[in-house]
Amino acid sequence: MKLTTFLLALLPLTLAAPIEKRALTLRTYDSMSISGGRAGNAQSEALAKFTAGLGFTGLPNTQQALAVSANDLKILKVERENAEKAETEAFNPAIDRASGAAKDALQCGKIKNKVLKLTGLAIVRRIDLAQRTAKGQDVTELRAQLDDTEKKLANNIKTDQASAGKSCTAVRFTGKTRV
Repeated sequence: MKLTTFLLALLPLTLAAPIEKRALTLRTYDSMSISGGRAGNAQSEALAKFTAGLGFTGLPNTQQALAVSANDLKILKVERENAEKAETEAFNPAIDRASGAAKDALQCGKIKNKVLKLTGLAIVRRIDLAQRTAKGQDVTELRAQLDDTEKKLANNIKTDQASAGKSCTAVRFTGKTRV
């Protein structure tokens, strides 16, 4: 009886223990890819992929970035790395082997992938920046890296928009499947 009473008394404490919020599950590159279809809308496609399940739809503000769990940040980093590896390990060799219209469509897909990759990197860096700032850490270098990333992202978005309507070809790539 005393043991049962003791265990029942502990139950509210166990239920009140913090559980780390986890909104995301790791997706393969192929399920994240925006490289196929038509050029011109890569920015909104990339934001939709990278923010799905996070509770925001654009690049995160400080409050949104602070709400991202450590586990979700790890997943975002792997997904971004997969987009980068798809560029170097799948797009570049495919473009080197192709010619004519097929090469142009692959190049278009590569630009859309660059928007995906850089959107992911901008989101990850904004989250890192907010979380490190909140901990009182020096973020000077990270802030400069974020500025550089956002400039590259803007250039690739302009390139995608300038090609609006053109056919783009995706490549098959799985990437890392574990965090």
